[in-house]
Amino acid sequence: MASSSSSSSSAAQALGGNPLEEWTGRVKALEARFRAWMAKQPIHVEAAVTTAVGVVQGGALGGLMGSLTADGGSPFPMPPPPPNANPQAVASFKQAQALAGGPLVQARNFAVMTGANAGISCVMRRIRGAEDIQGSMAAAFGSGALFSLVSGMGTPNPVASAITSGVAFAVFQGGFFMIGQKFSKRQGVSEDTYYSRTRSMLQKLGLEKYEKNFKKGLLTDHTLPLLTDSALRDVKIPPGPRLLILDQIKRVPGLAKAQ
Repeated sequence: MASSSSSSSSAAQALGGNPLEEWTGRVKALEARFRAWMAKQPIHVEAAVTTAVGVVQGGALGGLMGSLTADGGSPFPMPPPPPNANPQAVASFKQAQALAGGPLVQARNFAVMTGANAGISCVMRRIRGAEDIQGSMAAAFGSGALFSLVSGMGTPNPVASAITSGVAFAVFQGGFFMIGQKFSKRQGVSEDTYYSRTRSMLQKLGLEKYEKNFKKGLLTDHTLPLLTDSALRDVKIPPGPRLLILDQIKRVPGLAKAQ
């Protein structure tokens, strides 16, 4: 009886392998299928789903931060503004309040900020065919402007404050993007700039492992509008991924145009 039990356990281990690795593989496969499904959807569907995911993530993060910085748990609660304070002082108070509100306030603010950033980034990526500095700065501007409007930081001139916040967010995001690019180049991957749109496309489809096939065949971003089934076959890409890649190039305007 004991021998049969041990033999069945050994057989299960031989068939199933490491449970953690098996679970990780399933999660990655599910993520790849989701990315492939998203890549086939119209731009408004992908943008809506991406925005919703960003809203949920931002709301959760904001709620957590708000619970840690709420006035009830802080040894230094925020005092109310003076009754005869000038508009500039009230505006400063509103800015501090937006960054130190309770869980619900912070959840709302971060949900709007991250949701807007994710949605605009998605639209820009689909239009331009890659994740670049222009798209990143546009998303940061939109998220910063909406954050200012929703949080009430713009008192007494909400429009001007929204524009100022959007520009500040965009400048910071653009700076971080450029620093990230320079850091990547220092690591010896400057040649990968020729494959930025290709890499972005493959990541959206869950086909990152075929990036080396593109590089082996020197199929750079400039060749994307010229790709054919035979060209992908020559670099040893299987039929299924070939169909997804060619379909994605047809769907995304930025990939079908030579740059």
